[in-house]
Amino acid sequence: MSDYIIDIDQNGIVWFTINREDRRNAINYEIMKGLEEVLQETRNNNKYKALVISGAGEKSFCSGGDLSVFHQLKTESQAYSMLSRMAKILYDLFTLPKPTIANINGIAIGGGCEIATACDFRIASSNSKVGFVQGNLGITTGWGGATMLFEKLVYDKAMKLLLSAKIITADEALEMGFIHKIIPNLDIRDKCEEFVLSFVLSQGEVLKAYKEVAIHKFEANDTYSRMVQEVKSCSKLWETEAHHQAVEKFLSKKRS
Repeated sequence: MSDYIIDIDQNGIVWFTINREDRRNAINYEIMKGLEEVLQETRNNNKYKALVISGAGEKSFCSGGDLSVFHQLKTESQAYSMLSRMAKILYDLFTLPKPTIANINGIAIGGGCEIATACDFRIASSNSKVGFVQGNLGITTGWGGATMLFEKLVYDKAMKLLLSAKIITADEALEMGFIHKIIPNLDIRDKCEEFVLSFVLSQGEVLKAYKEVAIHKFEANDTYSRMVQEVKSCSKLWETEAHHQAVEKFLSKKRS
């Protein structure tokens, strides 16, 4: 079974589902490859109107990077190779010239929040929780999430989300402006589709033009270079003993 599912509906909405429910939809190299492919296809195919990213099941949107896979990366250079690749993926998502929606159907933590931040809109089920918890593992956001968050939220709210490293409820995230709409758990796919269709049936060139306005702003703010600096900072922290010990402690809890 594939680690991801791509479905294009009759309205031209592309649904990318992370299909690793048993791993809380954590990101591995196969998911990274799938995201690269779906972003290229969505960008280049005029029939595709919008991209929705979701997670399999009802409990998790994405729990970030799969620690059982990425814990094998020990040095700064090893970490940089993985982190920079994912940061480029998220920048491509961030600047996709079509609307993007994070369909948050459960827990979104760590890199899962970075993926959601890269999207234009974040729709969440009522049982969802979100958190930039990277600080609890002795690292910062490593996929460019902090840079993108400061583009999306006002300074103090973005800083609070990052520094607290806490997991908050969907209601709290809605109040802060991180989540745009909360949907009952059982209806999230249908209601998300309704949300997308409320604007995606506009003229494609109109949608593209408005996205280009936003993209020009991101380019003027040198967003990608700032994301690269963020990756470098995280890579340095990645190889520290504090990070490796924190990850090992986390993995030991899961094994026990």
